[in-house]
Formats: sequence, C-alpha cells, structure tokens
Amino acid sequence: MSFHLAPGAEGIRTRLFHIIFESDTPGAKAFDIALIIAILMSVAVILLDSVEAYSERYGQYFFYVEWAFTLLFSVELAVRIYCLERPTIYLKSFYGIVDLIAIIPTWLVLLVPGAHGLVMVRILRVLRIFRILRLMEFIGEGRLLLDALKRSLRQILLFFSSVLMVVMLFAALMYTIESPESGFTSIPMSMYWAIVSMTTVGYGDIVPATSLGKAITMVLMLLGYSIIAVPTGVFSAQVIRSIREDRYSEEACPGCGHDRHEKRARYCLRCGTWLDEESEDPRQHKKDKSQS
Repeated sequence: MSFHLAPGAEGIRTRLFHIIFESDTPGAKAFDIALIIAILMSVAVILLDSVEAYSERYGQYFFYVEWAFTLLFSVELAVRIYCLERPTIYLKSFYGIVDLIAIIPTWLVLLVPGAHGLVMVRILRVLRIFRILRLMEFIGEGRLLLDALKRSLRQILLFFSSVLMVVMLFAALMYTIESPESGFTSIPMSMYWAIVSMTTVGYGDIVPATSLGKAITMVLMLLGYSIIAVPTGVFSAQVIRSIREDRYSEEACPGCGHDRHEKRARYCLRCGTWLDEESEDPRQHKKDKSQS
C-alpha cells in the first residue's frame, strides 16, 4: 500500500493486523485467499441476480446470500478498523472507500423506509462489483501495471487529445458533406459516427450516403487501424521498464562498472567482483584465512 498503516496496540490487535494487512505468513495468505473467494462469490451473486430468469426463480436465495456477504464484509471492515492505530487513514484510502461502498447500499435498505421500491437503491447495490478492484492489492504484478500507467499517463493524454482533434475534424467534414437524412444531424452526432468508425466498431446506425463521405469513412477506418496500436506500445514499453527496475539494480560494479545486475546478485556478471561494498567478500576472507 502507498499509505502507512500501523497496528493499534500489542496483543490481539497486532496479530490481526499482521493477518489482514500483510501477506508473508501462512495465516495472512489464507486470509487473502478466503477474502478473494468471498469477493468473487459476492460478485457472482450480483451478476446472476441481474438475469431475470434466475432472479425470478432464485431471487429469495440471492437475497439471503447477499445479506450474508454484507454481514461478512461488515465484520471484516470492523476488524480492520479495530486493529489499526489510526483507522481514518485507511477509511480515506482507495480500498477503504471501496469497502464502504461495498456494504453501504444494502444497509441503506434498513434505514430508508420503502427503499426496496427505489430503483436507485438497487443500482447502488451493484456497486459492490467495485470491490473486485481489491484483488489488485493481492497481486504483486498489479503494482507494476499501476507504475507503468502513471509513467505513460502524459503520453496517453497527448495521444487522446490528438485523436479527439482528428475526430472533431472528420465530424465537421461529414456534417458539411452529408445530409441530416443520413443521420448527420449535428456535429456531436457526427463525432459519435467518427468514434464508431475510427474504432472500426461500425454499428451501422449512421451511414454516409455520398461517394465523398464513403471515401472519408474509408480513410478514417484505415487511420483508426494505424493509431490504435500507439497507446498499447507506449504502455507496453512502460511495463517493460517497470519490470526491469523492479528486477535489476542500477548500482554499478566497483570493478568493471557494469550496472545491469539483478537486485539479489552478489557478484558481478562480467568480472565476478563482490558487489556489496559495505561488507567483506567471503572469498577474500577464505583466502586470507588459508594464507594465515
């Protein structure tokens, strides 16, 4: 986690903290696995309940299971708050907010009379799906992806701005060329057509009628194929960079100056020099011992 959390006090709170917020012990790993399974099952219940045929047949069971998960996640959040020295730090974090969103909608039904009849409450209950984002907390590679996304954010925003200008340009052209009968009733509607065409989705609800319009559509589709790989390449390059920085050290070898060693390496890959200058080379110690 990017924010600092500390256990509340010695004893049961510290033991709970190590189990819930860490993952280097058997108990912590078991807790993480159980929580992941519970998250996936709760999301599966929400998805199945949204299917009308299943909802009509098993709606009552889904209701009870949903409340069971709500109670489970409520207890889990209460335990998290209990074992922390400063719970507000966690509650203000991304994962803390996700935890609250996951349980508030269902409890809201008890506090608001007639809330079952409110469509908004039912929509809010679907927000529990966002709890699956907590899976990123347990996946080490998730941090590499987030780092790569942060590093490539400026390039992606620049690319997005360029694509937006292209969309507006082609939208203005098609609005001028095509008639409203073809669906190009406004520039925003033409922008919708341009985005659909550039992404090569092609819904077919707005289709150019003139030969010039069709020619412009062909150019836009080919342009879409050309630029769609740009953000993928930028992001992939940053992912590779993050993996290298996570695996390799930038510390140069004191013997030959080579600086591409794995972080756990003890000797230089090229010349075999001992890399840790703060400690003695075990080979030199053995050599001195044999000479003496």
